[in-house]
Amino acid sequence: MALLELYTKYNRVWIPDEEHVWKSAEIKRDFHSGDSVLVLLLEDGNEHCYSVDPAIPQLPPLRNPDILVGENDLTALSYLHEPAVLHNLKVRFVESKIIYTYCGIILVAVNPYKQLPIYGDAIIHAYSGQNMGDMDPHIFAVAEEAYKQMARNHKNQSIIVSGESGAGKTVSARYAMRYFAVVSKSGSKTRVEDKVLASNPITEAIGNAKTTRNDNSSRFGKYTEISFDKRYRIIGANMRTYLLEKSRVVFQADNERNYHIFYQMCSCAHLPEFKNLRLLSADEFRYTCMGGDISIEGVDDQKDMQETRRTFSLLGLNEDFQSDVFKVLAAILHLGNVEIRTVGDDRSSVPSDDPHLAVFCELLCVSAEELVRWLCHRRIVLVAETVVKPVPKERAINARDALAKQIYAHLFDCIINRINTALQVPGKQHAFIGVLDIYGFETFDINSFEQFCINYANEKLQQQFNLHVFKLEQEEYMKEDIPWTLIDFYDNQPVIDLIEAKMGILDLLDEECFFPQGTDQSWLQKLFNYLDANPLFEKPRLSNEAFVIQHFADKVEYQCRGFLEKNRDALYEELLDTLRDSKFLFLADFFQEEEQNALNTKGFKVRPARPPVKAANKQLRTSVGDKFRSSLSLLMETLNATTPHYVRCIKPNDEKLPFEYDSRRVVQQLRACGVLETIRISAQSYPSRWTYIEFYSRYSILMSHLEADLSDKKQTCKNVLQRLIQDPNQYKFGRTKIFFRAGQVAYLEKLRLDRLRGACVTIQKHVRGWRQRRKYLAIRGAAIILQQYIRGKRTVRKAVTAEKLKQGWAAVVIQRHWRGYRVRQVYHVVHLASITIQAFTRGWIARKRYKKMKEEHKALVIQKYARAWLARRRFQTMRRLVLNVQLSYRVQQLRKKIEEQNKENRGLMERLTSLANSHSQTVDRLQVLETQLEKSTNQKASLEAREKKVKEDASLTIVQLRKELEALNSEKQNLEKDFEASTKEAKESFDQVIRSLQEEKEDEVRLRKIAENNIEIQRQDHEKEVESLKEEIKRLKEERVSLQRKLEEGEQVTSDLQEQVIQLTKHVKIIPELRRDLNNLQNQRNSADRKLRQQSEQAKSKMDEIARQLLGGVVEEEVLLGLTPHDPDKLYEMDDLLEAFEGLQKATRILENHQREQKESYETQVEGLKLKMDHLQNENSKLQNLFQEKTNVNEHIRQEVSRLNSENSVIPELKLQISELQRQKQELEGHVEEKNRELEDKDNEITNTLQKRITEESLQRRHFEEKAEELQEAKCELQGRVEELEEEIDHLKRLQLMESEVKRKLREETSRLTAENMDFEELLDQKDRLIKRLQNQIKSIEKSAKAKHTPASAIPKDYLGMLEYNRDDEPRLIKNIILDLRPRGVVVNMIPNLPAFLLFMCVRHADYLNDGAKLKSLMNAIIGAVKKVIVSYHKDFELLSFWLSNTYQLLNCLKQYSGEEEFQKQSTPRQKKNCLQNFDLSEHRQILSDLAIHIYHQFITIMEKSLTPAIVPGMLEHESLQGISSMKPTGFRKRSSSIYDESETYTISSILQQLTDFHSTMSHHGMDQGLVRQAVKQLFFLIGATTLNNMMLRKDMCSCRKGMQIRCNISYLEEWLKEKELQSSNAIDTLKPLSQAAWLLQVNKSTDEDAKEITEKCTELSPVQIVKILNSYTPIDDFEKRVTSSFVRKVQSLLQEHEGSAQLMVDTDYRFQVMFPFCPSSQALELLQVPNSLHLDFLTRI
Repeated sequence: MALLELYTKYNRVWIPDEEHVWKSAEIKRDFHSGDSVLVLLLEDGNEHCYSVDPAIPQLPPLRNPDILVGENDLTALSYLHEPAVLHNLKVRFVESKIIYTYCGIILVAVNPYKQLPIYGDAIIHAYSGQNMGDMDPHIFAVAEEAYKQMARNHKNQSIIVSGESGAGKTVSARYAMRYFAVVSKSGSKTRVEDKVLASNPITEAIGNAKTTRNDNSSRFGKYTEISFDKRYRIIGANMRTYLLEKSRVVFQADNERNYHIFYQMCSCAHLPEFKNLRLLSADEFRYTCMGGDISIEGVDDQKDMQETRRTFSLLGLNEDFQSDVFKVLAAILHLGNVEIRTVGDDRSSVPSDDPHLAVFCELLCVSAEELVRWLCHRRIVLVAETVVKPVPKERAINARDALAKQIYAHLFDCIINRINTALQVPGKQHAFIGVLDIYGFETFDINSFEQFCINYANEKLQQQFNLHVFKLEQEEYMKEDIPWTLIDFYDNQPVIDLIEAKMGILDLLDEECFFPQGTDQSWLQKLFNYLDANPLFEKPRLSNEAFVIQHFADKVEYQCRGFLEKNRDALYEELLDTLRDSKFLFLADFFQEEEQNALNTKGFKVRPARPPVKAANKQLRTSVGDKFRSSLSLLMETLNATTPHYVRCIKPNDEKLPFEYDSRRVVQQLRACGVLETIRISAQSYPSRWTYIEFYSRYSILMSHLEADLSDKKQTCKNVLQRLIQDPNQYKFGRTKIFFRAGQVAYLEKLRLDRLRGACVTIQKHVRGWRQRRKYLAIRGAAIILQQYIRGKRTVRKAVTAEKLKQGWAAVVIQRHWRGYRVRQVYHVVHLASITIQAFTRGWIARKRYKKMKEEHKALVIQKYARAWLARRRFQTMRRLVLNVQLSYRVQQLRKKIEEQNKENRGLMERLTSLANSHSQTVDRLQVLETQLEKSTNQKASLEAREKKVKEDASLTIVQLRKELEALNSEKQNLEKDFEASTKEAKESFDQVIRSLQEEKEDEVRLRKIAENNIEIQRQDHEKEVESLKEEIKRLKEERVSLQRKLEEGEQVTSDLQEQVIQLTKHVKIIPELRRDLNNLQNQRNSADRKLRQQSEQAKSKMDEIARQLLGGVVEEEVLLGLTPHDPDKLYEMDDLLEAFEGLQKATRILENHQREQKESYETQVEGLKLKMDHLQNENSKLQNLFQEKTNVNEHIRQEVSRLNSENSVIPELKLQISELQRQKQELEGHVEEKNRELEDKDNEITNTLQKRITEESLQRRHFEEKAEELQEAKCELQGRVEELEEEIDHLKRLQLMESEVKRKLREETSRLTAENMDFEELLDQKDRLIKRLQNQIKSIEKSAKAKHTPASAIPKDYLGMLEYNRDDEPRLIKNIILDLRPRGVVVNMIPNLPAFLLFMCVRHADYLNDGAKLKSLMNAIIGAVKKVIVSYHKDFELLSFWLSNTYQLLNCLKQYSGEEEFQKQSTPRQKKNCLQNFDLSEHRQILSDLAIHIYHQFITIMEKSLTPAIVPGMLEHESLQGISSMKPTGFRKRSSSIYDESETYTISSILQQLTDFHSTMSHHGMDQGLVRQAVKQLFFLIGATTLNNMMLRKDMCSCRKGMQIRCNISYLEEWLKEKELQSSNAIDTLKPLSQAAWLLQVNKSTDEDAKEITEKCTELSPVQIVKILNSYTPIDDFEKRVTSSFVRKVQSLLQEHEGSAQLMVDTDYRFQVMFPFCPSSQALELLQVPNSLHLDFLTRI
């Protein structure tokens, strides 16, 4: 279709406008070839005639359909031209508040002059991994594309950010680098990405300044290479700078500032670390106050200084380096304040007392004299001499300013080099991404050397951009097999040649700079002479100091003043020497390095006439223009070796107003940045490109039924397009896309709109016709009725007479009576029938009520007896427990008393042994005395001489002995009194012991009676139960007979048969169990009777033996026979047993009395013997002393006798004395003999009595020992009896447990059989087959019941639910159960959580052994092994699910069996018995809980990774509602990223299938439902958050039809929750924000009521999100309306009162707090068996 044919009525066009550049108008009538006027209707209602040349019609550009306005990509527009681009940007920027737009490969970024919430980490993660066209345009999308292409193609990338000052280049470049820093974490401790970002504040402080257009304008170009390793993580960065604006250091225009760093330092002048710099306020320094205003609104220089210093430290630049930098900067400020005065003609000077000069020299350590001299003088080197010449003030000021500029430039380069050094990290660079932040095309009122260099760089970049666009277009055509035709595009190589070629502008400028007398005017004249013939070079008409260059963007007029000076950038060599001689090494190194660089550069080597003197023009060898050209060439080589990505920043207005759009300023920048050139290149070929799927979905309405039914959609599209557009040159078919010429998509949209409009007209026509037909038929019916009534009335009037009236009245009366009679007859019949029915019904109701009351009465009776039985059982259980406690306590007390009695007996035995020892010692002493007496008789002859003296001594000795004997007698009396008292106390204690024994015996008898009563009560209860069971059996037999009778009838209702079958199956199941229980009870009763009989016989025999042993030597045989019964037939009766026990008590009392009497006599005898022994011992000692004295006397007498015999011959008188002495001796000997005889008699007497007493004592001791042994045996027998009673009580408890277990099994079996019979109900198709089948079922149920109960009884019931293992087998246990176990095993799947139960059974055994080391080792090994498995298989979903379930189960087992009351409320008695006894594992429970939380989070992460790729395609992109398409034309970005995308297509079914797989896996592994609900809730939150985030970042997804699709998908998810019974998880609540967003897309958005409704219902959405959705709302068809800006503002005003998050994105990484609720397990550990497949043969069940 020709473009001329589109100029028809109602189409719109763009016409030029002075104010808005372009304005819209509507075609009022069709335009035909040859017309000279195009009649238009302007938007203000005025008519406008647009003149057209009929020969060559230049028609105004057509306006795109409204559906295409506001597209993400400008290349998606059907008409590609300047007004369409300008209008699309305006709609997106002003109405939708969207600042980014694609234009092919360019990202157009319009500066909003406002902070937007679209740069957070959540936004970065949302764009990470996405294709470039899948999301809304964003700087992050460009950064992600560069990063992805670098990783995929292994090629370096570049992001070229350009635009004029104030357009936002620096911010865009900063965000791009921030994106790389976030998505490519270095993983090292150096945190390189933080350093890369930290370099921005420093470079902005030293390289950015306030201009009239921008408060933070970059005054230099910067290319940052971010280096990546092989894993594409940041390892370093390198920065290259271009063309720093040094002139800003010494000069600023009005309302501009110097570089930020100067003002930051001045704001911190009061700080101690800046005191030595002697800084002043910024308005007191000449270099900082030229622009007037020294502050920027909203900027705190002091805070910025803190940030600058912080980033210095972050980059590793220490305090010393910072101090040196600040010294240099402060010196520059002071240098600017150095006053230069005029002295005479052409002379200048600096005052010696200038304070700023002193500070400058002090800070930089330079000589003030040298500095002042060479500021005001210069050295001229001639051939023969060197002349020093003074300079005027102006040149001195220029020298001062040049020195300041040179120092600042060197400082800038030094800081950049140090930053590059800090950003270098050891490691090999694999690839890099370069970010170029460079000035855009500039044109001012006065353009100088800086603008010339900037525009020269932009010409080079534009050439590279054009070639790249041309290359991409060619590749696109080749991929799609479209014939390639050469496209004419603008080539700016002539302009580049004009600037940089030989004899070009730069070449002539460098040449003029070599001449000392060269001036700007002479250089300009050369330009006119050499370049006048070049069409791109012009001479201005009204100026002789300027020239004009025709750049690609516009003509620019450059003022030649200052070109040579700026190109030379000269500084006197003497000033440089002064700085080189500085003692401040930091400054001196700047110029030393410069000197070395100058020596190493290539250039002309001029040999000076005087070698010591350096050339003054040394610095002119390399001009600024030459340096810039070299660095630009190096930059272009780098860019050409990379894949470029373009970001064009646009400044919407010069007033910096937020979201204000100046069309004239914008179109000027669009022309300058190459956007329109891209549009022009695209428009020349096939700008509109649609995939076949998109075309089919969009234009299926234009297809016929025959065409739409074809399965090959590609061929269908071809057929339809060939039919709709006749000219084949207007489109081309590619492999995956259709290429359209400009305007063809608009034509198709027009056809589609016409078809829809025609369809709407047809629908309206039929609806209106239907409504009119309905109205017509209603009116026609009403008219017919009226006609009937009217005609009836007329007929009546004509036919009515008196006779006919009478006849009519009579007929009416007859009819009345007849009808009354008929009605009465019918009434009587109905009344009788009703009474009969009521009678039968009431009887049936009464019988039913009576039957119900009877059943309730029976139920109440049963409940009464059952509750009474339960109450009795509880009371008996409690009473038995209390009695057991009392019995155990009394037994303990009895044991203590017996032990005390034993201790007393042992004390008596020790005393007897000590007495026997003392008696033997006394006998030995008597023997010694006998020997001494024999010696004394032999010596009595020698005692005669001194017999008299001996008598006196003996009398004295006897007196003393008598006194001592009296004392001993008194002592004996005292001892006898003490003995009587102790004997009395012992008797009382013994009586008390006997009384306690009697009381305990009575208690034992009472307990035995209670136990017997309990046994009798239980026996009676069992008998009653047996009787009731017999009655039940009898009733069951009767019911079975009735059932068989009913079955034989065959025609009865199946419901009665089913009830009887259920009852039969119950009774068939119950009867064998009841019989078995009866037999067991009878056997138990018989065994209990036998045990009682045996025990009574044994007790009788033992009591007889005990009585005989006790009383055999004490009482007569008749008394002994009277104490014991002799009726053997009544031994088993309890009364006889009690009589025997009373006889035993009587015998015990007799024995105790006898023992008590013997003990008293024994104690008195022992006490007398003790006294006598003491007396004898004293007498023996005295006699021994006396014998010793006598011996001494005898010896003395012998000596005297011998002496007298010698003297006898001399003294005869002594004979008389001798005779006298002999007589005395004889008397003494007689006396001694008498004494000796008395002593011998006494000694014999004592010895005999002692021997008798010893023999008696030994006999009594043996007798007492025997009695003690007998008492001990009786005590042991009593203890055995007590233990037997305890065993009987335990046995009774087990019987009760068995009863409860039997009843529980009966209830379970009853419920199971009920469920089975309900299933049988569905199979009863025919009555005969039904009866046979049910009979077979009954037989099979009986067999299965027998089969089930037979092995159940065979299972040993003594397992404790523990697994024993050796300590050495612990590694094998852990390896087989944890490390090598996989969740796909058959055994593991048959028994969920089997590993957890097995491990806990091993833990129980270690606790049972009270082995703390083993238990601790096992728990640590379990936890360590699970951690190892989780770390090794952290991406295995099934294994994580398996171990999460088992870890949770093990945690529950540790809680359930911990013994704590809160965890035992739902445990069975057996489980309570199996609790851990010795150790508290609460610490290990906490560790297991932490481990389970870790596993849960890893488990959720794996599920999220699996589910995330399907969320956006399934929830947003897939068309789940058939026939409702929300597809729109897409641009280059979308197409380029999805051309060959052959990845899996996800739908909502994919999401549901994935969720089903997750749920089935979790259920299969036995995971607790609480955990499953939490996991599902987390996944639903992810689905809602991810879908909502993508919708926020995708304008094409914000449409009414997309809202319908989303709500449909949410309903599918809700149905899935209901199907899985997970409504209680509250997972659907996490989708409320998404649901409200979908509702917001569908609701009306025009009136105030709509705004109020939106604010009231969208409670889950934040105000930012609501406004974003409203701004992004995009109509799919022309029938829909856009959301107006006024409505958005209205909603914003209503939302101001609402509190909400300021974040646009929902945090998809948010995790709900996981809870592990305690869930007790009903699994009986004692029934678990270890499967053989686990190879755990070393485990043993206990």
